[in-house]
Amino acid sequence: MKDTGTDAFLTARPRLFAAAYRMLGSVTDAEDVLQDAYLRWQSAPQGEILDTTGYLMRITTRLCLDQLKSARKRRETYPGEWLPEPVLTDDATEQLDHDVSIALLLALDALSPLERAAFLLHDIFDSSYGDVAAALNRSPEACRQLATRARRKVQALRPQRPGNPDEGRALTEAFFRASKTGDTAALTRLLTEDVQLISDGGGKATAALNPIYGRDKVLRLLAGLARKSNQTAPEQWRLCQLNGLPAMLTRAEDGILQATSLDIRDGRIARIYVTRNPDKTRHLAAALP
Repeated sequence: MKDTGTDAFLTARPRLFAAAYRMLGSVTDAEDVLQDAYLRWQSAPQGEILDTTGYLMRITTRLCLDQLKSARKRRETYPGEWLPEPVLTDDATEQLDHDVSIALLLALDALSPLERAAFLLHDIFDSSYGDVAAALNRSPEACRQLATRARRKVQALRPQRPGNPDEGRALTEAFFRASKTGDTAALTRLLTEDVQLISDGGGKATAALNPIYGRDKVLRLLAGLARKSNQTAPEQWRLCQLNGLPAMLTRAEDGILQATSLDIRDGRIARIYVTRNPDKTRHLAAALP
């Protein structure tokens, strides 16, 4: 017999995943939350629920809020810089039909859990303040204030939207070649003067503990890394799109899978995001040749 409860959950799942990923900044944690949400849905009085998606979104939101409490404690002792877990966006899918840029996720990470939930539910997923109130166990007016505060913070923290990622493919290939061979002249032409490089090793892979600011410092870092690798490109690599940005997946000789995303502004690279924490890149291994 057809399991209508499972079918209803699978129909809502892309929207639930999109919300959970933005709330948590982690593919793995989002999947765990959805597993818990499905178990709770199985024991719910499904025949009495009129709005399945709304009900499941409330469950997912509350599970994410619980997860964020422990995540914030872990973040306090996180070694070095934290970046969201990258997600492939090569193919436009219903799961990620809204902005999942690293810039947005970093801005969301600066919000309180309730601000983040109110902003995402109302501004990103078009939920009414009544539905937001039901999910957060707050009054609609309180949720309106949460979303308003969050909106101001996001607008202040989030830089302008990057250009079309498709236009950055050639620039990404040029950056990859220049950074691996130590071609500082080419890199100088590719990078903005105020470029920033942020890397996340999570204490499990080599990475800069603090952001690198400015073209000269980034050039020195890239030149040093090229010398260490004998100015040769890794055997395993792939151009792709991560979080809506042109990116490169590579596997170094030490086995570390690295995701490098480029935020391109006016034809030059303004931000370089390097994720090396194996816990955050493991799910991308199948995407490599």
